[in-house]
Amino acid sequence: MKAGESPSGGQGVTPIDVVLVEDNEIFRETLELLLDVTPDMRVVAAVGDGPAALDACRRVEPNVVLMDYRLPGLDGVETTAGIRAACPETAVVVLTAAAEPEEVDALLDAGAVACLTKDRELDEIVGAIREAAGRDAPL
Repeated sequence: MKAGESPSGGQGVTPIDVVLVEDNEIFRETLELLLDVTPDMRVVAAVGDGPAALDACRRVEPNVVLMDYRLPGLDGVETTAGIRAACPETAVVVLTAAAEPEEVDALLDAGAVACLTKDRELDEIVGAIREAAGRDAPL
């Protein structure tokens, strides 16, 4: 069963399944806690590098990946392209401390649907995840 499907196979009122990819363990755990208390979201995997992100996406087929840009193993562009190739139904939202315009362009060209700075309010990050999953408002 793919992420976001009800047990009967149709689209039901189910949480948005999110894979978190962040190499800073404290930031990753904080994001996981904050998203897990958001009623319409469920963190289904939280990993610290690009190769682990690809493995997690193949395994759980999330609705959205919320990912750091600068990662060990594979960078954000390589990881985004790999996720989109392996799981074309999964949307990628990138978080970064800072990125040059050409880096943002490369992420979008690789298939990311949004690129946000890490200093954004949680509501903005949650909103970007909902938009990436095709949901305009909380359930």
